[in-house]
Amino acid sequence: MYSLGNKFKKALVTGGAGFIGSHIVEDLLGDGLEVISIDNYSAGKKENLAHLINWGQKFKEIKADVRDYKNLRPYLEGVDIVFHQAVSKNTICFKDPASDLEINALGTLNVLTAAREAGVKKFVHASTGSVYGDTRYYPSDEEHPLNPNSFYGVSKLAAEKYVRAFHHLYGMNVNILRYYHVFGPRQDYSDVGGVVSIFGRRAFQNLPLTIYGDGTQLRSFTFVKDVVNANKFLALTDDVSGEAFNCASGVKVTIKELADAILKYFGKETLPIEFQDWKPGDIKYFNVSHQKIADLGFKFQTSFEEGLANTLEWIIGYLESMKKYA
Repeated sequence: MYSLGNKFKKALVTGGAGFIGSHIVEDLLGDGLEVISIDNYSAGKKENLAHLINWGQKFKEIKADVRDYKNLRPYLEGVDIVFHQAVSKNTICFKDPASDLEINALGTLNVLTAAREAGVKKFVHASTGSVYGDTRYYPSDEEHPLNPNSFYGVSKLAAEKYVRAFHHLYGMNVNILRYYHVFGPRQDYSDVGGVVSIFGRRAFQNLPLTIYGDGTQLRSFTFVKDVVNANKFLALTDDVSGEAFNCASGVKVTIKELADAILKYFGKETLPIEFQDWKPGDIKYFNVSHQKIADLGFKFQTSFEEGLANTLEWIIGYLESMKKYA
């Protein structure tokens, strides 16, 4: 939908072996760009990029850590645009808040500094709706107060502040996308992964689905291809800089509705759903406005039903292939 080939020649994607990052890498190569993936593989997987080996010299897969500035810096030379996707997972921030801070805040500062020194033309930063904290009004827009109530939200807000500071101090062309409940093929389906993939994997394996809370919590599930297109759209948009945009589909689905839809897809409505205590810091209700990015001309294209079917098809295919080599 949005091709970057006429505007940029070389891109760098941090977290390029991750769920969202690998989809961005794939799309950019399809646009004809030379692409560098940076990942330390703490969460990213080589298999997410394995199908891109045929791109040859157009694609470089580098193992590096955004916390290591000296190692990171040389890879920014000659890069036109950076998509900063590297992140510490929300699910581990309570276990190791210091690491969460280092990856999300210091890592962002390092990538920004290297990008500025290398003369990068555009910087698109991946943030999160967690920077808002408890919602005070609906639909929540980008003017909503920023009061995160998790370590992850705090560290990601610090990262946003660094991005805005580089725009203010140095005139860097930067934009921020705040992600919401992204799902799709390649999403981690382990117990610390995304809820869509976790439910899909457990249903495939005939295991009960676990809901934390009562299942009424509302989410704005956003398909990964729409997230990729939002990144590319902002890369091509020059008349705004230093701004943050909600990247949410507008879909409103409860966790219980999600569980029911997945069980129905597999024809396993009799599988039990188990309810456990609420997770600390869990936000109960999301009603998110994406009007700001829509006013620039961007449209979310994928329905929840289409995205869910695409995701579950991938899970089935992947798990079936794993069984063959078990």
